[in-house]
Amino acid sequence: MRLITLALAALLLLIQYPLWLGKGGWLRVADLEGQVAVAQKKNDELKSRNAKLDSEVRDLKDGTGAVEERARFELSMIKQNEIYIQIVGKGQDQPQPQAAAAAAPHP
Repeated sequence: MRLITLALAALLLLIQYPLWLGKGGWLRVADLEGQVAVAQKKNDELKSRNAKLDSEVRDLKDGTGAVEERARFELSMIKQNEIYIQIVGKGQDQPQPQAAAAAAPHP
């Protein structure tokens, strides 16, 4: 009777092996679910980034407001009859005006 019990226990363990550690086992499925979750999160971030870029492209194509904003902040351009004021904080070097820097002779 003891031999039969040991044989049945061994068979039970052999049957459980593919369920836990096999190709389609629970541990493998859990690992793949984790990989899918990471990929899904990255896809969501990229979709958000793409939507933002798409919105920016539409703004640049359709209106002048976005072009004007970029020119102001990235290129420090101003409209005619506007005054450009830049506030320099303590400890910062005083920036050279672009027109004066371009007109200055190079040594």
